[in-house]
Amino acid sequence: MILEFQGGVTSMPVFLKKFFPVVYKRTQEKGLDSNYCKYDNEGLQMFTSSLYLAALIATFGASYTTRSLGRRLTMLIAGIFFIIGTILNAAAINFLMLVLGRLMLGCGVGFTNQAVPLFLSEIAPTRIRGALNILFQLNVTIGILFANLINYGTARIKGGWGWRLSLGLAGIPAVMVTLGSLLVVDTPNSLIERSRLEEGKAVLRKIRGTKNIEPEFLDIVEASRTAN
Repeated sequence: MILEFQGGVTSMPVFLKKFFPVVYKRTQEKGLDSNYCKYDNEGLQMFTSSLYLAALIATFGASYTTRSLGRRLTMLIAGIFFIIGTILNAAAINFLMLVLGRLMLGCGVGFTNQAVPLFLSEIAPTRIRGALNILFQLNVTIGILFANLINYGTARIKGGWGWRLSLGLAGIPAVMVTLGSLLVVDTPNSLIERSRLEEGKAVLRKIRGTKNIEPEFLDIVEASRTAN
């Protein structure tokens, strides 16, 4: 969803006029029908691709934090990246702020995609684990739909500030990720991996709502021992 908020502004004339005047001029030319020719600009490509490159690189760091610091803390780091990136982009007054914001958002994406699916798989009971991960993908798709609808609406705001609203609204899911990571507990698997066995057992007992968790607990311990 955050990606769609960010990417949708590149089709807004006011945004292009402010940060990419060369591209804006091409979009206004008569007889130039090729979008490739209109949007062929190194700065615009850097703005677009910086997020994806940052996400790819951040994944390597996220794999370390997910394993050594836990899924919960990794999601918190992702939320902080998202908030910083959203603020930089929404308040941008130059190209550098745009790119730095996109880099922060890309780091958030890398950390989120590493930690959230793993967190859902480990926290959910076996019988609904697959359904919960599919629901996660469904919610991502629904978020993309809503982001595109919002971009469609903000592009028509008079006064030239619609693009700032579009970029700023990405702060809503960013804050939700941050607050959510503060409210949830870390997964039993993560705690056990870090040799916090009693804490992992207590969390497992809490999320399963029963004291009869010994078989699952022993399975997690054995899986952790084998993986290490």
